[in-house]
Amino acid sequence: MQKNIMIVGVGGQGTLLASRILGNLLTSRGYDVKVSEVHGMSQRGGSVVTYVKYGDKIYSPIIDKGEADIILAFERLEALRALPYLKKGGTLIVNDRATLPMPVITGAATYPEGIIDELAKHADLRALDALAIAEEVGNAKAVNVVLIGVLAASTDIPKEEWVETIRATVPPKFLAINLAAFERGYTL
Repeated sequence: MQKNIMIVGVGGQGTLLASRILGNLLTSRGYDVKVSEVHGMSQRGGSVVTYVKYGDKIYSPIIDKGEADIILAFERLEALRALPYLKKGGTLIVNDRATLPMPVITGAATYPEGIIDELAKHADLRALDALAIAEEVGNAKAVNVVLIGVLAASTDIPKEEWVETIRATVPPKFLAINLAAFERGYTL
């Protein structure tokens, strides 16, 4: 048994915390887990991709095209860019928000229209406005844990294990907001 999860977003969206939560949870369940982070110009809002592979024995953390069981996307365009990595019948969880890349900001390119419709043609799509939910619970930076909540609800891993992992991974001063964000994502 092997599962492959890609987490994609832009710098500053919390993809690395999401991958830590996921990696810690899977390790605590006894899986062999490999995590690999690929940073573009992440400090300037560029792409950030994290591969999380787990199973009985994992030899490489890299996920090739057509191998991802799940893609957790923090932004629409990043979801579209990652789509070739999703296996047929895979699940795509997307924060339905746009973060404009520099070429769009400078006018050198335009942001594509109809991304969610295109994604829906190719995947089991779960699109939500995770930013609005994170703001409702008190911190826009909790988008990552809202999305982790949606992911958690689609697994057979007990909710309590996710909550315990969040408690062990998130700094105490941000714990209450992150637990609320997780709960909201989980119940969607």
